[in-house]
Amino acid sequence: MNSHNLKGGSVSGMADDDVLASATALARELADPVRLLALQVLASEGPRTASALADELRVTAPRLGNHLARLRDAGLVAAEHSGRHAVYRLADARAGDVVGALFRYAGGVARPPGPVEVARTCYDHVAGQLGVRIFAQLVERGALRPPDGRTGELTLGPDPAALRELGVEPEAGAGSRRKAAVACLDRTYRLPHLGGRLGGELLAALLRDGAVTTGPGTRTLTVTRAGRRRLAAFLP
Repeated sequence: MNSHNLKGGSVSGMADDDVLASATALARELADPVRLLALQVLASEGPRTASALADELRVTAPRLGNHLARLRDAGLVAAEHSGRHAVYRLADARAGDVVGALFRYAGGVARPPGPVEVARTCYDHVAGQLGVRIFAQLVERGALRPPDGRTGELTLGPDPAALRELGVEPEAGAGSRRKAAVACLDRTYRLPHLGGRLGGELLAALLRDGAVTTGPGTRTLTVTRAGRRRLAAFLP
């Protein structure tokens, strides 16, 4: 995060407090929903072209362009040109930490909009409250390194024990062309869950072991009695 660019105007009695000026300037940049969500997508899922990001956020390209220019001036995003396209990425992983903390504080898991849904599928991986809680635990326990906005792929952490406890072997399907692990942003809870090959392995393991069940024509996952005992640390 570029502290020089983020300096705001003087605050009465505190004109020399660079940290305070930087913090208030950052708060101003995050106060707009489009800028906040753009930073969150880039932080969780990696670089995007402006057009892909506009589609993701469901805003017009000109409107998003104005916000991206402001984020770039603030030192929060950087742009690299690939052919005719500008690819935007997070300029500093710490901005992603701030955005994630905001959504956790706002109750992204505890009080989602609408009916509470414990778990559902997203493609072939586990989403919903269960998915985002598992992801957070895998990062906290060192099985995965958190996303840093530089790439869409996650790297394995120093301690894979938490993955193995969930029935997932970190090297499973290593010969596949599919990315091993990605952070897939849950659009209901605004926090990431585990996608990629290991995300698929996780869902398969939970289904195989009877921790969750699903029915035809639905994305909802039902956590079984045995699953509630096994997954108690991840359930609300």
